[in-house]
Amino acid sequence: FSLNLAADCNAVLKALQPIFQEQGMTETVHNWEDHGYLATYIKKNGSFANLRIHPHGLVLVDLQSYNDHMKGREEVDQLLNKVEERMKELFHGNIKRVKRLPAILRGGVIDRYWPTADGRLVEYDIDEVVYDEDSPFQNIKILHSKQFGNILILSGDVNLAESDLAYTKAIMGSGKEDYTGKEVLILGGGDGGILYEIVKLKPKMVTMVASNIDQMVIDGCKKYMRKTCGDVLDNLRGECYQVLIEDCIPVLKRYAKEGRMFDYVINDLTAVPISTSPEEDSTWEFLRLILDLSMKVLKQDGKYFTQGNCINLTDALTLYEEQLSRLYCPVEFSKETVCVPSYMELWVFYTIWKKKTDI
Repeated sequence: FSLNLAADCNAVLKALQPIFQEQGMTETVHNWEDHGYLATYIKKNGSFANLRIHPHGLVLVDLQSYNDHMKGREEVDQLLNKVEERMKELFHGNIKRVKRLPAILRGGVIDRYWPTADGRLVEYDIDEVVYDEDSPFQNIKILHSKQFGNILILSGDVNLAESDLAYTKAIMGSGKEDYTGKEVLILGGGDGGILYEIVKLKPKMVTMVASNIDQMVIDGCKKYMRKTCGDVLDNLRGECYQVLIEDCIPVLKRYAKEGRMFDYVINDLTAVPISTSPEEDSTWEFLRLILDLSMKVLKQDGKYFTQGNCINLTDALTLYEEQLSRLYCPVEFSKETVCVPSYMELWVFYTIWKKKTDI
């Protein structure tokens, strides 16, 4: 409750006490003089409530209950309704705002809560744990969402859902490129989504390689993310593609030494890091190394595609763009913003190419 006036903490406490006492809850009150009251109410079944009254006009009620059944939820709603009615009686229209948040389920078998890139907590409509394994590199989860289908989550980071064709299309150039007969290098992409979509476009050859690409990710995705990867992960080699389970940096160095060149390089390894000190962050150095090596194997008229990060992380995106001016060769870039369904946020994608120089 946000009030239009200062709160008489003692009056609020006395008004609300009977509601909790009717529930058979034991009260403990802490008084911090100028900083208001904290009253805790504990029930014999382990349920409890915190009532925090701030003198400047903010009253907070937090209820926690072990009950997850419908009856328990109804009891909580009834108690909150009584608190709201009593507060409205007490303050006669001087309540600026009443905000009731939905219940958070803690310790459930299915984890519904995952953070966005910019630190907001999102509750997904997860109804099934499809796959949950630890590889030598990371924890791999595939969870089913009613809206988004199966979602791949790596070490707590939402990577891709079956609904997220928008991500795959964006990191391939948003339908503006002709991949027919082209040489393509994919860095990362262990979910198989990019490979599956490019193979449809009749390229000459697609090579997919990543830094410590995780075989368990491939195994999980080819079984449970087939709407994303189709059948391309069933075999590591196809008519016009190959998947190399190797560290991408030695592979890039080898290709550069051999003079092998690509029309397109697609970097799906990692998002732009959230950092204000790129010189102190090894991830920035890794990204710069990948960029330099990628430019060495990119044809003069080729294009390099990569994800950035969420549009709200403007400082991180600016730092990434600064890195582009520090490569061994001059480059130019463009960017676009795309809504990726399961991310529940706008995502920035980059297109980078070698700057044409006058001869």
